[in-house]
Amino acid sequence: MNPFDSAVSLARAVRSRQLSPVELAEAYLRRVDRHDPQLNAFVWRNDEDVLRAAKEAERAVMSGDELPPFHGVPIPVKDLNSVAGQPNTFGSAGTSDAPSEETDLSVERLLDAGFLLMGRTNTPEMGPMSVTENRRYGVTHNPWDPRFSPGGSSGGAAAAVAAGLAPLAQASDGGGSIRMPSSACGLVGLKPSRGRVPMRVPAWEHSATDGAITRHVEDAAAVLDVMSTPDLLGWYHAPVPHRPFADEVGRDAGRLRIGLLLSAPTGVPVDEECVAAATSLARTLEGLGHEVTPVTPRFFSQEAAQAYIELVIPSALHLVSYERPELAEPYLQELRALALTRNIAEYARGMALLHRESREVVAQWGRDFDVLLTPTMACTPPPVGTVVQEKNADPTGFRLTETQMISFTFFANLTGLPAISLPVHRTAAGLPVGAQLVGGPFDEATLIRLAASVEPLYAWTTAVPDGLR
Repeated sequence: MNPFDSAVSLARAVRSRQLSPVELAEAYLRRVDRHDPQLNAFVWRNDEDVLRAAKEAERAVMSGDELPPFHGVPIPVKDLNSVAGQPNTFGSAGTSDAPSEETDLSVERLLDAGFLLMGRTNTPEMGPMSVTENRRYGVTHNPWDPRFSPGGSSGGAAAAVAAGLAPLAQASDGGGSIRMPSSACGLVGLKPSRGRVPMRVPAWEHSATDGAITRHVEDAAAVLDVMSTPDLLGWYHAPVPHRPFADEVGRDAGRLRIGLLLSAPTGVPVDEECVAAATSLARTLEGLGHEVTPVTPRFFSQEAAQAYIELVIPSALHLVSYERPELAEPYLQELRALALTRNIAEYARGMALLHRESREVVAQWGRDFDVLLTPTMACTPPPVGTVVQEKNADPTGFRLTETQMISFTFFANLTGLPAISLPVHRTAAGLPVGAQLVGGPFDEATLIRLAASVEPLYAWTTAVPDGLR
């Protein structure tokens, strides 16, 4: 088997008995043994459970049972998501490693789809960080160059997929945490719309979402189909799509108005390599018949953005119980303390402002353009160790690199719009750089059509870091 094949094709090989689930699991576990000591993508392993589940999956294949779509395909879970019987430490030295008592809804849907849960991947402590480093498990390295970060917070997930340690990986995104690592590691990162993937408690004022990091667009579409089964017990859920997202792969997108934005909404400088990624995709889309026009969209005011940064995220850090809060990263200790200095009236005003401004931002899609094209990040992947060091030195101040990393991604979380990062460029040193497409409300379908149309032109599915083939 080719470890870089799509999960869809691997599942097809399992169903047709060309590939055994046991062979599949053993092959990926061997790759983890071989390559992960240099990457540190995995923080917890359950090899015996995986092999036991693979044997059960093999028996189901041989018995002729009706099989779910991803039967026998391994997938790791990010260490911010709970699985009953597995620890969920949130990447923190100050939390318990006792087994969780319940499984997150998105992970339940992965299990229902036939996936085999294969270990847990690294994340920054509690998630609000654009790189993947913590005091409990250490630094995750970029498979393309271990001196650099794979991004965050789903950096362990991205490193695992980029290195061929898993065909795809469960991930989550509260400000760019699927798209930034996908950009840094040369992968496809689709952030679903608000309410598309069920969560028992929508995190970060409904701005965070679960999803997956993939190499292949067909996987991004097919895994979204299984993760987005509506949860009728939740407060709300996204509209049911007209057809399965997997059916959008290869479908004509029509002629779209694509707005091109190269200046960061935060006003920080944008690296020329990141501009090159977006302009490359712009030229490709023009060549496919779309109308690409420079735009200057309206985004959130500084007051609204600060409400998210200073109210929503610090407050959310109190949802997880620390056994030893003094072991938390200094920046998290300060943010948790900041939440206790604010009052509920400030929080209510901040959320009202975000709701009002979000309506004005979202109104531009369909009116001024159909899809927005941007760089995924305003900088290339930073060296490991630098971003956390900057944040611990000044937790509530301005930090250039971190701001550059989230400048083009965070507004899609605040608005709930779907967005996808595509690996369309490489620096002179060989590091991947992504470009982002942001779709209109609940319109993942258009993003999947566009991504599938350019995938063969960039051939990113066959690009593999040196030494990992």
